[in-house]
Amino acid sequence: MPARVFARPLELFPGKKISQGDIQNELQLLGYRRVSSPHGQGEFSASKKKINVYTRGYLFVDGREKPQKLNLRFDNDGLRSLENLDTGTQVPLVRLEPLEIAKIFPAHNEDRILVRLGEVPPFLIKALLTAEDRRFYQHHGVDPRGIARAFIANLKAMRIRQGASTLTQQLVKNLFLSNERTWWRKMNELIMALLLEYHYEKDEILEAYLNEVFLGQDNQRAIHGFGLAAEYYFDAPLNELRPDQLAMLVGMVKGPSYYDPRRHPKRAIKRRNVVISSMARLGLIDDAQKRRLSTAKLDVKPRRSLSRSRYPDFMDLVRQQLKKSYDEKDLRSEGLRIFTTLDPLLQEKSQSVLKNGIARLEKQKKLPIGKLQGAVIVLDIRSGEVQAVVGGRDRRKSGYNRAVQANRPIGSLVKPVVYLDALEKGWTLASPLKDEPVVWKDRNNKVWKPQNYDKVFHGETPLIKALVHSYNAATVWLGRKLGPSSIAKHLYEMGLDRPVSTYPSLLLGAVEMSPYEVSQVYQTMANDGFRIKPRVIRSVATKENQPLQRYELKIGRVIQPEPAYLIKFALTEVVRTGTARWATRVLPGLMPLAGKTGTTSDYRDSWFSGFGENTLTVVWLGRDDNKPTGLTGASGALRIWSDLMKSIPLLPVDLTPPEKIEWFWVNLESGRITDKNCPGAIPLPFVAGTALVEREDCRQSGQRSWKEKLFEGWLH
Repeated sequence: MPARVFARPLELFPGKKISQGDIQNELQLLGYRRVSSPHGQGEFSASKKKINVYTRGYLFVDGREKPQKLNLRFDNDGLRSLENLDTGTQVPLVRLEPLEIAKIFPAHNEDRILVRLGEVPPFLIKALLTAEDRRFYQHHGVDPRGIARAFIANLKAMRIRQGASTLTQQLVKNLFLSNERTWWRKMNELIMALLLEYHYEKDEILEAYLNEVFLGQDNQRAIHGFGLAAEYYFDAPLNELRPDQLAMLVGMVKGPSYYDPRRHPKRAIKRRNVVISSMARLGLIDDAQKRRLSTAKLDVKPRRSLSRSRYPDFMDLVRQQLKKSYDEKDLRSEGLRIFTTLDPLLQEKSQSVLKNGIARLEKQKKLPIGKLQGAVIVLDIRSGEVQAVVGGRDRRKSGYNRAVQANRPIGSLVKPVVYLDALEKGWTLASPLKDEPVVWKDRNNKVWKPQNYDKVFHGETPLIKALVHSYNAATVWLGRKLGPSSIAKHLYEMGLDRPVSTYPSLLLGAVEMSPYEVSQVYQTMANDGFRIKPRVIRSVATKENQPLQRYELKIGRVIQPEPAYLIKFALTEVVRTGTARWATRVLPGLMPLAGKTGTTSDYRDSWFSGFGENTLTVVWLGRDDNKPTGLTGASGALRIWSDLMKSIPLLPVDLTPPEKIEWFWVNLESGRITDKNCPGAIPLPFVAGTALVEREDCRQSGQRSWKEKLFEGWLH
């Protein structure tokens, strides 16, 4: 039994911020059929502001979710109400079944979906016994009449030409014997069939047969059992197939390759109709049913390989976490049920937005077609759950996962860590920094002279302004006082789980990280200083649904509340007025949002890491050959991030301050406390007792306002 990997189940409740379109997309991903009026499980209908759906139900680790017929009503804010159509009562919460996203196969490449006999449609049982073993419940594993008939036919032909095997004999052959046609193999089959019938009940044997019978080949994967065959050929659960579809599957037992409905549809229809006619002769269906079923179209779905993961980039992280707890052999053969954190809606949107966004940038910026690549990580801030992973622009092509495997210089994404270190050591958002030429010799006497993006130095400037406009020289001046080793220590504490070289260039992002690693560092800032180890697995259960392991939340505070608040506030200013202000134009109704742009030397990497109150998203753009892209963080990654944020239920950043924060109006040109009505004065938060004591009368300052100069020399 292969391990089966599932996405998160979609929880629905009144007041949930989710669009009608998103729920319809989820239902379609799950294989629900859109009809005029749902009468069976797996069906739904949709009209303006309303969805009627007949859910399938599901056996979760914590209990069974029963099938029910629901009416979902929507307003502009999302899901307004949930009503059970059979009882007329309001439903507080319902969970849709989770989408299966991958399987981890055993070495022998067999696959199956186990079904219980009580879950199998009665029509399938009747059709199977009619076609393969009409006396199944009368014989004891071997049918003497069939043997006599086959013996005479084989004797006349002087070779084995006819089998007349019962279902029990077929099961024995499938489980224990080879396909060779010899008298010795046949004799073993007869004896073992009698022994099987002696030790097991008829229903147990029939159930085993339903799950074992070979019904096709998916590349290197063998399709065993009617449960998996229903999904492979019709993309639906077995209990939702029509009688004509069930008859087709039964007909394939005689020869799955010869009667393959995709390769040989005429043969498949002819064989299906033989099964239907046999049922009619036995009186199991009437003539009207026979005509209707015999004229039905095959309706076989286009081939979709069951052996491939839907989302291979996300599965890379799943495998990494599983290997820490489970032996590879157990993963491949014990039929484990693995429940992950993946949000299929976010995953699909992330893939689409990245692909379309890259194509648009190539056209607008006249970039070489097909060279620009990208990656996206989406993370739930409070739980640390990874909700989407995109490792490249075209996910139909598996291979290099840039979201996890591509370690690239992060550029200015490191600057918030530098400024956070200063804030923890008593600096304030209004503390003056020197944005002036810097000459720094490293331990190898190599001279480093960092420049600002616009080649202009701005003199003495407040800390928040240097961060908002991403001034390189001011950052290096500050980092020199703090020490690169202190910044490296912070990176480690905030989630980068490997050592970092402490060269001076670290202060401007000369550290290589993957988008996944960047998301860990920024998650700590977005989560008010609490570090949560990202997780992609919620729980693991046996094939019998017994819980094995839950991946609990691991959380710890690594930044004190006050500096954590100050850096979050500063990052909202980056979006409101700084290098990421493009997002304010695109997402005006969601402000405040927070984030930081990043660009590396010669425009080789374009980064943006941004968040609201609930979701953190990291976007990277670059080329696999490391050639320049011509894109800054603002002109590249930020554009794609903004497009993605438009399509998800993002919440604005909550800027409610902790107790020890106090506010003052500050003139950032002079760095002094001033009055609210003074030109250029803005409110800034301070840790209690650290605010500047010097005040100024704005009428005597004679300076241009900060707002007038705010957009001068803005950095990537």
